[in-house]
Amino acid sequence: MPARKRDALVLVAVLTSIFVLPLSITGASTALPAIQAEFGGGLAGTQWVVNAYNACFAAFLVSAGSVADAIGRRRVYTLGVGLFCVSGLSVLLVQDIVALVVLRTLGGVGAAAVVAGGAAILTAVFEGPARARAFGLLGTVAGAGTAFGPAAAGLLIDTLDWRSAFAAPAVVAGAVLLLVPLLPPVRGTGRRVDLLGGALFTAALLTLITALVEGPARGPVLTVGALAVSFLLFAVFALVERGRRDPLVDVAVLANRRFVAYALAAATFMVVLVPLLVYLPSYLIAVVGLGPAQAGLWLLMLTVPTLVLPAVGAELAARLPHTAVVIGALALVGAGAFTLTTLGPDATPLRLLVPFLLIGSGVGLTNGLIDGLALGTVPAERAGTAAGVFNASRLTLETVSLAGAGAVLAVLTGGSLSGAAFTDAFHVVGLALGGCVVLVVAVVAVLGRGVSEDEGSPAAVD
Repeated sequence: MPARKRDALVLVAVLTSIFVLPLSITGASTALPAIQAEFGGGLAGTQWVVNAYNACFAAFLVSAGSVADAIGRRRVYTLGVGLFCVSGLSVLLVQDIVALVVLRTLGGVGAAAVVAGGAAILTAVFEGPARARAFGLLGTVAGAGTAFGPAAAGLLIDTLDWRSAFAAPAVVAGAVLLLVPLLPPVRGTGRRVDLLGGALFTAALLTLITALVEGPARGPVLTVGALAVSFLLFAVFALVERGRRDPLVDVAVLANRRFVAYALAAATFMVVLVPLLVYLPSYLIAVVGLGPAQAGLWLLMLTVPTLVLPAVGAELAARLPHTAVVIGALALVGAGAFTLTTLGPDATPLRLLVPFLLIGSGVGLTNGLIDGLALGTVPAERAGTAAGVFNASRLTLETVSLAGAGAVLAVLTGGSLSGAAFTDAFHVVGLALGGCVVLVVAVVAVLGRGVSEDEGSPAAVD
């Protein structure tokens, strides 16, 4: 196959498969009210529909890259696409919440393999400026999947039923699976897989998520015990990784102050955005009285700025100190979170426009930019390792925030997610998210104080 056709085929396959992954996070959120109405049960079970996918996505993404290096990038990518496809299509057959959560767990594992294998294939096939363009498209496509997930899922649910929100992305993944045999074989490097590190990180994260999701219903003893076990496992994981010759996660990069500042800021944008994308549809449907499609369309006020403003952020970064741009974007997101106290049963698009635009604009101004800023703070030969730590920290904190917000809503509403209690609980979540942003702004300012703003070449922040 000619190189140009091969490259185009690789891009189509990888970008299409990446596009559908966030649809299974934000799209599933629109289906939650219908799922709870059909299966009943407590709020914790319904929360696991989203959290099981996100937690396994985050946990297995840390080790999926090492597995791809060890056994072959195309092989891991194929396994991931296939697992995502089968788990999504099987949702059409589920008859209870437990089966649905199991399928979502498998889907999260598949998503991690798709990202790790797909990114490794792009790295192997493209070089130089072509590689930069390929990964730029990768970020744009992933952002588009996040942005349009609620609207697309809402239209599917209104037209068909809630199962279609999971089956439709799986059908797209099935089409990609047909292209996999045409992709170039990309062998692994033979790198040994850090099984112990992977097991420790996965156990630590899943224990933490379990404490947050099940804690409100199980009581303080289980919650405190699970949190203690989780923190202990994270500590052991850090100690194990420091002693490895070829660690799963190189924690040494965390000694770089600017890298930590940008990684923490990048995670904070998702810490605020993702819980809103997941739980706002339920609020708009259950309290405001919108249909799934209309709720998804309202959320475009929140998500569209994340797609249209990255170029503006890059221009600002070319003219202003980079840390100032990041702090300014965080301030917008924090202000938007605080103004969610205007949310109520009489909400209108006009009343929600300000908080939605503030949050979406803050995220959009740094979308993609902050990745380049973070990686520009480390030597080029360590960029791959740093990228792994950066992405793992962002997805991990996003997952913890999602579970934490759900726990707050569950406690304050008694698990009902309806009526005035839901409104009051959402106000508390908004204030808590805003408070987190204020704290992170202070930390980023301290870490960036007295440190050179020479983040690297302009290409690093495109």
